[in-house]
Amino acid sequence: MYENIRTLHNVEPPVADGEVDAAALEYVRRIAGFHKPAPVNEAAVERAVEEVAAASKELLSALVSTSPRRKRDFVETSRAYVDWVPAYGSGE
Repeated sequence: MYENIRTLHNVEPPVADGEVDAAALEYVRRIAGFHKPAPVNEAAVERAVEEVAAASKELLSALVSTSPRRKRDFVETSRAYVDWVPAYGSGE
């Protein structure tokens, strides 16, 4: 469910605003504890998503890295492997 929360700093190709927005939505859903808010809570959730996305974009623009950009495919493959090893072992 929370697959849009990924490393967004120092990756190639650079992240789009939509990716930051999707990560913010997933974060707010996670801490709120529900996938779809009740109508009475929709405004609060939308406001929180906008604020988290804005803070995330500000953070990403302020970060400085001296290392080369990581290929996004490598980052995702590494994460999948790290998630897989504890469950199934490394095969060695």
